[in-house]
Amino acid sequence: MKRIFIGVKVEATDNLLRIYSSLKSLLGMEKIKWVDPGNIHLTLAFLGDTEDDKIKAASIMLKNVCTGFGEFSFTLKGTGVFRNFRDPRVLWIGIDQPEKVQKLYDVVNTGLKDTGFTVESRPFSPHITIGRIKLIRDRENLKSSVERYQKDFIQEVNVNEVILFESILKPEGPVYRPVGRFKLNG
Repeated sequence: MKRIFIGVKVEATDNLLRIYSSLKSLLGMEKIKWVDPGNIHLTLAFLGDTEDDKIKAASIMLKNVCTGFGEFSFTLKGTGVFRNFRDPRVLWIGIDQPEKVQKLYDVVNTGLKDTGFTVESRPFSPHITIGRIKLIRDRENLKSSVERYQKDFIQEVNVNEVILFESILKPEGPVYRPVGRFKLNG
């Protein structure tokens, strides 16, 4: 059994790394589990602990839905938090004009349902998680730090494949190992 998710790898540019470092510095006194910049990705589906035969079924489905989808790009823009500033849980970077991302999410999730997987019922909110908030002492500092980059263009992301990842939890942070790569050739 492996802990599995489906995602799109994001190679961080200097601008993303600059904003990430700035936020990490501005929020340095807070309890935030920062995502390693090498692990930054867009999650399309989290499958959790998955048997090998289900991983194989997901791989076949991904090959089918990705073939012919076509490569595309999206823009990372702005920063924010999930839940809200009173009860913040996730620090994120937003996705501007996410139509193609939404379409990819839809075909992957429809494929998962058709393959017998249980998928999330809440609406898809495309984003890149950069930190998981454990405890915030100064909410005003969090708000002003996040608002500093709320409207900033961060980077373009070219998408040419979807990756089936295994998430291996370690004390120093998760390791994401590709189990399968599925080209979005058109």
